[in-house]
Amino acid sequence: MFDGRWLANVDKARQPVGSVIRRTGVTADHLTFLGLVLAGVTAVALATGRLGLGLALLVATAFADLLDGPVAKAGGTAGPRGAFFDSVADRVTDSLVLGGLAWYLASDHGAHMAVLPLAVLATSNLISYERAKAESLGYSAKGGLMERAERIIVLCVALAWSALLVPVLWVMLGLTLMTAVQRFATVWRQATSSGRRGSSRPRNGSSGPRRAGDSPPEAKWRAWRESARESAAARGGRPRRPGTRTGGWRPAQERTRRRRAGARS
Repeated sequence: MFDGRWLANVDKARQPVGSVIRRTGVTADHLTFLGLVLAGVTAVALATGRLGLGLALLVATAFADLLDGPVAKAGGTAGPRGAFFDSVADRVTDSLVLGGLAWYLASDHGAHMAVLPLAVLATSNLISYERAKAESLGYSAKGGLMERAERIIVLCVALAWSALLVPVLWVMLGLTLMTAVQRFATVWRQATSSGRRGSSRPRNGSSGPRRAGDSPPEAKWRAWRESARESAAARGGRPRRPGTRTGGWRPAQERTRRRRAGARS
């Protein structure tokens, strides 16, 4: 939701900061790696029940992730390698943070409660997979109620008021599931509409539709026969078998006999 509505305004604010950071010699890879380290420390803080410290570290992790893109653009190093590193780092960060929360809830609220943040993690990974798979197929799967930016913000609110941690995680799980369904429906509609546009063209290269029950050789023979009939009708003659010369074998045999008769005379 934030990516679609406010990303342009956020990018305008990030670009000057990214230029300043790049002049200090810090690269985008440095910030991405720093975010990974901070995510690991955040997980330890959350697992040990230090939710306030975990909140501060999570905010720092989010800022590192927020600024690595502008730094890459400022340094002219933006490309597929950095995008891949950043995407993998995001998945690792989510796993560490929610895994730390699962450890904390298991020790403080019972082992069964640890399933809640792990369910949020699994659904979040499903959302990321839907977008990656859709883009690899040429479709778009952006948007939704609970993307990664929203999840970080809601999680920070939950850590700020620890009494709301479990209810907020339940809300996150529900909204994340809704986002997964939204993206699935979006890609499904795109794939269905593109399939309808391409259904008018024969898939096997024939001039007509393939009949049900035809094997591939039968379909090819049927396609040749139909095209041969159309060609013969246009020429006013009989269809010619594939692989033969124009005129058939009988005219060629007659020409051979005439040459032999001329040689004898």
